[in-house]
Amino acid sequence: MSRNSLLAATSLIASASLLGWFSADSPRKSQSVAQEKTTKSTTKAAPETLDRTILPIAEPKVVPSTILDARNAKAPPRFQVKAPTGAPNVVIVLIDDIGFGHSSAFGGPIRMPTLEKLAASGLKYNRFHTTALCSPTRVALLTGRNHHVNNAGAIMELATAFPGNTGVRPLSVTPLAEILRQNGYSTAAFGKYHETAPWEVSVSGPYDRGPTRSGFDKFYGFIGGETNQWAPGIFDGSVRIETPRTKDYHFTTDMTDQALKWVSAQQALTPDKPFYMYFATGATHAPHHAPKEWIGKYKGEFAGGWDKLREATFARQKRLGVIPADAKLTPRPKEIPAWDGMSADQKRLFERQMETFAGFAEHTDHEVGRLVEQLESIGELDNTLF
Repeated sequence: MSRNSLLAATSLIASASLLGWFSADSPRKSQSVAQEKTTKSTTKAAPETLDRTILPIAEPKVVPSTILDARNAKAPPRFQVKAPTGAPNVVIVLIDDIGFGHSSAFGGPIRMPTLEKLAASGLKYNRFHTTALCSPTRVALLTGRNHHVNNAGAIMELATAFPGNTGVRPLSVTPLAEILRQNGYSTAAFGKYHETAPWEVSVSGPYDRGPTRSGFDKFYGFIGGETNQWAPGIFDGSVRIETPRTKDYHFTTDMTDQALKWVSAQQALTPDKPFYMYFATGATHAPHHAPKEWIGKYKGEFAGGWDKLREATFARQKRLGVIPADAKLTPRPKEIPAWDGMSADQKRLFERQMETFAGFAEHTDHEVGRLVEQLESIGELDNTLF
């Protein structure tokens, strides 16, 4: 149930499907405008010779050798598909069940400094569309195709036999990861992957809609809609593994550790090869399992209740400019009771739930920040569509 502003990345996928962002003469690393103009005026990359409109990319035809003496024969050059010159890395971070007014970057009460940093140097979207459900939103994001085309009219566990909702993505729909992999990218997915029908998650498969058969070279995470963050059901590739036995284990930290190891090794071994990473946390979907020290950061901050919190968030969003100055706050849904009308026990329960959710979200932002810092340290952040 991934309702969040990162769904604007769907337009990125549509562009990537046509490889429209690639430029044959663009520099691999970011430069200033003046430097780029100098580079382009003095150097020119070799023209693109591969036909990338059909996958897999066909090998060039080799003229048979007529030389009989092997000592005089010259072998043809080794064929290898490489990404176009200047192709950027791509990282998509998907945070589950977080609302438009939750993060501090969008006026919310949850402190998310990493998101603020990224937003300050990038773009904020306040008009976007989602399917308002987990599997459909994710499969549309990962393929750039309508969720019904992907047979994901609902979450995979609610699939039916009717077209558009079978839970089985047609093999005619190619995920972005596979498009990029066949165009010379390294690809990896970490975290939640809720795109495989439950009856296909076993040693019998089929694996066609599993992560490693959907374009990802590497997968580390869980397959279903949710998991215990302290004792998750983890798959490494297509193999179920035991939860690592480390002190103070938490899945978000674990998946981040795995992502850091992968991207560091990938860049150390193949620094000229771009990468695509899908980083989809279990947070902030239930169960809300957050380290207690992160929950403690919000002790007492929601004592005023959700009615006052909505008003305060709405005012901050206007000051930030993420909503129009003349916007009107929608009425509180009738299904949600007024804060002042609840008992002391109810208030104490819901206040604790809000503290837990906020701590879970800020902890997640911290882990995303570790990924950002790693990309900065290896010199790749400026060359990454994040």
